[in-house]
Amino acid sequence: MFEKVKPHIDRVKTVLNQKLMSPLKTLGTYFWQKPFIKKIAAVSQKAWGTLPRPWRVRLKNTFWTLLGFFLSFLILDLCFPLPTRLSYSQVILSRKEEVLHVFLSQDDKWRLKCELQEISPILRNAIIFKEDKYFYYHFGINPFAIVRAAVLNVISARRTSGASTITMQVARLLEPKPRTYWHKMLEIFRAWQLEWHFSKDEILQMYLNLVPYGGNVEGVKSAARLYFQQNPAALSLAQVTALTIIPNRPSSLAFGQNDPYIEQERNKWLKRFAQEGLFEADVIEDALKEPLNAQFKPMPKLIPHLARRLASEFPSQHTIKSTIDMALQSLVEKIVLPYSQKLKFINIHNAAVIVTDSKTAEIRAYLGSPDFDDALHAGQVDGNRAVRSPGSALKPLLYAMAFEEGLLTPKMKVSDVTVDYDGYMPENFDGKFHGEVSVEDALAYSLNVPAVKTLHEMGAYKMVERLCAMNFRTVEKQRKYLGLSVALGGCGVSLEEMCSFYTALANNGLYRPLRYEISQNNQLPKKQVIAPEAVFMTNHILTTLQMPDMPSDFRNSEHVPQFAWKTGTSYGRRDAWSLGFNKNYCIGVWIGNFSGVGAQELTGAGMATPLLFKLFTTLDYDAVNEWMTQPDNLKKRLVCSETGKVPEDFCQNLVMDYFIPGISKAEKCSHLKYVFVSNDEALSYCNKCLPSQSYIKGLYPNLSSEMMAYNLQQGIPFKTIPAHNPLCGHVAESGAPPKIISPAPDRTFFMQEKETQLALFAQVSADASSVSWFINDVFLKKAKPSEKVFFKPPRGVLKISCTDDKGRNTNCQVTVR
Repeated sequence: MFEKVKPHIDRVKTVLNQKLMSPLKTLGTYFWQKPFIKKIAAVSQKAWGTLPRPWRVRLKNTFWTLLGFFLSFLILDLCFPLPTRLSYSQVILSRKEEVLHVFLSQDDKWRLKCELQEISPILRNAIIFKEDKYFYYHFGINPFAIVRAAVLNVISARRTSGASTITMQVARLLEPKPRTYWHKMLEIFRAWQLEWHFSKDEILQMYLNLVPYGGNVEGVKSAARLYFQQNPAALSLAQVTALTIIPNRPSSLAFGQNDPYIEQERNKWLKRFAQEGLFEADVIEDALKEPLNAQFKPMPKLIPHLARRLASEFPSQHTIKSTIDMALQSLVEKIVLPYSQKLKFINIHNAAVIVTDSKTAEIRAYLGSPDFDDALHAGQVDGNRAVRSPGSALKPLLYAMAFEEGLLTPKMKVSDVTVDYDGYMPENFDGKFHGEVSVEDALAYSLNVPAVKTLHEMGAYKMVERLCAMNFRTVEKQRKYLGLSVALGGCGVSLEEMCSFYTALANNGLYRPLRYEISQNNQLPKKQVIAPEAVFMTNHILTTLQMPDMPSDFRNSEHVPQFAWKTGTSYGRRDAWSLGFNKNYCIGVWIGNFSGVGAQELTGAGMATPLLFKLFTTLDYDAVNEWMTQPDNLKKRLVCSETGKVPEDFCQNLVMDYFIPGISKAEKCSHLKYVFVSNDEALSYCNKCLPSQSYIKGLYPNLSSEMMAYNLQQGIPFKTIPAHNPLCGHVAESGAPPKIISPAPDRTFFMQEKETQLALFAQVSADASSVSWFINDVFLKKAKPSEKVFFKPPRGVLKISCTDDKGRNTNCQVTVR
């Protein structure tokens, strides 16, 4: 038996030594070294010797009794600690400390924590006068009140008077038990523990946080918010007095049920305050005249998506101060709600909006869905955090990186023609190709093919790494599997992540994660993710008023603030995006269905952009159109309008273009080339067959094979180089061999029907006038360069050859099954 108890005894000894004896020894050693302590000890010893022996015996017994009592208390305090861990309601505040959302405590109580600074002198004096006049003078219990209550209860043979101090009431509220004499003794012990561990103000604070007001309402702050819609520090004397009388009878004195009786009791106590001179006479007179005006209003339940997020991320904080601007939030909701109601008629049920401060990256408005209570359409899903496909909304990052690396400049031309990257053949949203277009047009019109070509040249991994650097979490998880489709939204992103990127564009490429809680200010890192010069060029393109996706309602408006924007539409028309920014705000809009169901009308330009413009014109109405400042290292130069490259002597139409010295390409323009031709321009000559006379040097378009094929397909006339001198024995030095576009090389084709035909098509040089096709080295047909040839392929491995009239040849291999 002793062996079982011994470990517990050893543990108590260890705790006593650590918590009591060791600190006492240290404290005694410290004080004994002080000279005045030694003097006091000497005087005490001399006085002790003069006392009669009986007095010394009594004093010794009293001392050892008190010491024993004190040590017993300390041991019991260690063995039976106070249950002071309380669960408080979490309160979400706006940046201006307006109450946005309040949650029930873990035990389903409205228990708001009242901080010490919120306890006004009026509240403190009224509570202490009514509940415990000697609160600041006793050590948890009032012996005189206990004796008085005992005598009165014995005389009347029933409980007529209580003796509980505020400290004892706190003990009872912390550990509710039936009212018995044994529990009263336990209550006294707990009261001593409270006095031992906490200051008087902290005990008063606990009382004000636990005092009951009926139902599941506890604490003065909860009652003040529910019945008077104010914080405790702002309560008037009349309101404070009304709140002090409810806890004694929370059931019979309930606001809204017994208001006349409550007002009568309130006035009775106000008159007592006047008799005791607790408050000034004119203050009490005003309080007596003040109507009760206590109306129950439920706790606010605003910004439910962000509020739940904050509560889960900061579970230990009772009060969480967000970055939300309530005025902006209200405006956003007033605009989005009716707009989203109209979309329901075309089977579009969800939307999400984020508004951030462009300078600080703080979220000013946060709408996760238009209707949080719409269970039919998953209204509780937070659309700002949902992972969706961004469509073309990531193209600004792609082109900014291309500008940063010097691959492109805004006026430079890129080809928008059919292309095949190992089976991946991107198409534009309208299903058409547009030939050569400038980079600024490719971005403004959101063309897909130029974007994919740019990413192929730059390297898809670079864009993925840049997204990961900006904390795109789903991209980080998918990074091993992402490729060229990232340029067109082939990855998962959230609206919050997109807004953080666009906020970086508004800050000259300086990225910082979005902040939604005030204390995050100095915790989140900043990093330069894009060069300021590249950002300026990208933003300049996104700001043009000639962008095709600008809503017609706003084209001629005088009060549209200047801002850059970009749209995006995911594959299958499941997601519509529109994100915009200026020096004041960055606004992100997503529209779609959380279920993933698409809609024919669901496009970024058609659905999301009109809402974006409504938000900007409302939130930033008639603002000063301050825009980004051009970086010092960004310059302008003259370039040829045909290619966007440094002009040659034959370039006639020149335009100004931005470039980064030392980084941007400085290639000479080559949209034309000099060719030796006969005087009648019927024949062309190479250096091998150039005659001594009767020839001229002419300028001819220097088209790539893909652009020549595009012009021929579209019927676009262009000046062709004359046929080469037939008497020449050499193949022209210029010109590339044909490039087989269809069928795609090294592919397997499954032919379901015997009558199915395979198309043959190639891109050839400008000097080629015909091509010849061969299947397994057997001649098939001679055709024009722009002509598609169809044939019924045999099963098996096929060698396909294409030879132009200059003798240049290309082979490829396919498999037909």
